[in-house]
Amino acid sequence: MLCGAIFDAPSRKSQLAKLEEQANAPDFWSQPEKSQKIMQERKRLEEQIAQEAEVASRTSDLDTLFELSREGENVLADIEREIRSLASHLEQIETQMLLSGANDARSAIVTIHPGAGGTESQDWAEMLLRMYLRWAERNNFETVITDRLEGEGAGIKSVTFEVNGENAYGLLQSEVGVHRLVRISPFDANARRHTSFASVFVYPQIDDEIKIDIRPEDLRVDTFRASGAGGQHVNRTDSAIRMTHLPTGIVVQCQNERSQHKNRASAIKQLRAKLFEHELAKKRAEERKLEDTKLDINFGSQIRSYVLAPYRLIKDHRTKLAIGDVDRVLDGDLEALQHAYLVFRKTGKTAGDAKDELPE
Repeated sequence: MLCGAIFDAPSRKSQLAKLEEQANAPDFWSQPEKSQKIMQERKRLEEQIAQEAEVASRTSDLDTLFELSREGENVLADIEREIRSLASHLEQIETQMLLSGANDARSAIVTIHPGAGGTESQDWAEMLLRMYLRWAERNNFETVITDRLEGEGAGIKSVTFEVNGENAYGLLQSEVGVHRLVRISPFDANARRHTSFASVFVYPQIDDEIKIDIRPEDLRVDTFRASGAGGQHVNRTDSAIRMTHLPTGIVVQCQNERSQHKNRASAIKQLRAKLFEHELAKKRAEERKLEDTKLDINFGSQIRSYVLAPYRLIKDHRTKLAIGDVDRVLDGDLEALQHAYLVFRKTGKTAGDAKDELPE
């Protein structure tokens, strides 16, 4: 595992001492941006030191159990339980270490669109929305749905929502692409098996430190009356905003707030994120001309299949990870899928490869 790198890193206590010395300087808060970065780094180091101490303590406890076993004590069940628990804990630490991309630590903006297939795909898109909202809740992320267009009869035609919290973007990178569902349709009177598709896009939320030039003359802003659920106040005025960035053709909209001003602010946030991702995509396209990589994910690529009939299995086509407990995943337990993707992104190794061969 990559976790061995924790104990090979330079002394974190020494690094922490230097940061604390800076924090105690009289003029520390005179530069708020610099001060905030130092405090964030200090918090990160404190968490890593605590993790190292916990791993060392639990490893020592495990050594004690092995010693008791050699002395004839019946502690085999305790050893097995502690090994499973420690392995899970190390995997969580490894996931954090793998989140090393330039924007991985940022909050995220997620959009989901159903594929062709009408009600079937729209229902599948809503199932994915529920899965991500449950995942966010499990991991203490804050979510805000900024735009939702209801389907005809069931499901959703599209949805955009924010996931606010550290590493939300890095973790949700595993979800970018097309998701395929195979099931006995609840909308088919003949109970036939149907295949549905929905696409997921994820953008990093961009703060004010990153300059994205949005000129007023490059924008077309349309207002309209909000539709769907939300109470009577939503539909009384033209408070919803649709914003088109003319040079790129990127369109965003927001209609969940009563105030046109708030909807406009939310739309600008979405537009900044999408323009930033647009520039990153252009850069990646240039890089792909120089090297062939199996990590490319384009709209229309199928990244994962969720089979509910005739058998039950979730298979990630990039990492080759297969999970039989479909209900657990659809209820928001995405950790194994995300960890496998991060390992694959870092090393190119799939779930079938030897886990202990990962480079530091």
